Amino acid sequence: MKNMIRLAICILSAIILLFICFMILLPPGGGKVPASKNPRSISERTSLEVDGARLGLILLSEDTDNPLLLVCGGGPGIPQYLLESFYPSALSKEFTVCYFDYRGTGTSFDKNTVAQDMTGERYVRDILAVTDYLCERFSQEKIFIMGHSFGTYVALNAAFQHPQKFKAYIAMSQITNQRESEYLAFDYMKSLYEKSGDKKMIKAFSKYNIRESGKDYNEYFFSGLRDKAMHELGLGTARKMHSVITQIFFPSLRCLAYTQKERINIWRGKIASQNFPVAQDAISRFNAFEQVKALEIPVYFVAGKYDYTCCTELQKKYYDSLKAPEKAFYLFENSAHSPLYEEYERAEEVLREIKMNKEWSEKNKKCKRWKRTGRFVRDEIPHSWDARLTVVSKKASDG
Repeated sequence: MKNMIRLAICILSAIILLFICFMILLPPGGGKVPASKNPRSISERTSLEVDGARLGLILLSEDTDNPLLLVCGGGPGIPQYLLESFYPSALSKEFTVCYFDYRGTGTSFDKNTVAQDMTGERYVRDILAVTDYLCERFSQEKIFIMGHSFGTYVALNAAFQHPQKFKAYIAMSQITNQRESEYLAFDYMKSLYEKSGDKKMIKAFSKYNIRESGKDYNEYFFSGLRDKAMHELGLGTARKMHSVITQIFFPSLRCLAYTQKERINIWRGKIASQNFPVAQDAISRFNAFEQVKALEIPVYFVAGKYDYTCCTELQKKYYDSLKAPEKAFYLFENSAHSPLYEEYERAEEVLREIKMNKEWSEKNKKCKRWKRTGRFVRDEIPHSWDARLTVVSKKASDG
């Protein structure tokens, strides 16, 4: 009888312990973003129905009179707002920001989503629908659009195809030719492990011949090895992020901006998105050098010195080749793949400069001369110029 009682106590204790662990790992409640007490601010979760799907949106701003900025996040699959919650940025200080989750992912996840329908064209149509909603709601004619990583593929195409909708394009960690970027990153990371004598990682890398085999390329790209190496070496999502599991996965399960179900669906959507044509196009077929050679709107590149997810070397090369009425390249010296979230003070300065440059250029169409730091020289208006400006940040031009 005593043994039965002990067994029952042990089972009950184990159940209670498992329940406590579950509640810590995936706490109940959630579904709201932190509120702001400023009457001019906004901190809101909402959704927009577009062609039979409900797209999840998060709106953030310290002052809703600021210009609108639509953020097209990375992934696809992981909500960009997660980065904002882990690494608070200056975006909502300078802009009225809309984070939206792509169709079939995050808070827009639907188990009935047809994977083959998730194309680049579909995602661009969704971007346009969200853009129209924002313009109507906030009474603005045009908005800024920003892409991050994968998001630069769809945002760049939206800006290229529909320039009349946007004031400017901000490219953070621009996808250019991802296959070439992966080759460069693969070789660089393998060389670092060879220098350090890490035989285990050298052996793991030697299993893949990504330059010669499409099968090896895809297996490597979606393998744990790529993420492990990039984050272990400080070349991944953020310079100081060394584990996707402990610094993205587990924290995402505790992010109370989302309900319990939504936190689970984030990862269901992430897994499903690997089979979306839009994801395959971005990582295997898109070549910005050939497909988008010019934009009709200003473009501002934001790059981390240590970014090997989308190699900075290729970002700068594409920037140099891209034709645009105004452009600037901002290099963040202490960042990897998410510079606007990694260096707050530098990001605040750059975002303010981008906003100032755009606003001032709209008011002063006849001013040609700019400082090399990306700022206007306002005391001189030349008699002749061709309405084409090129701005290069001091950091980028020096390095």
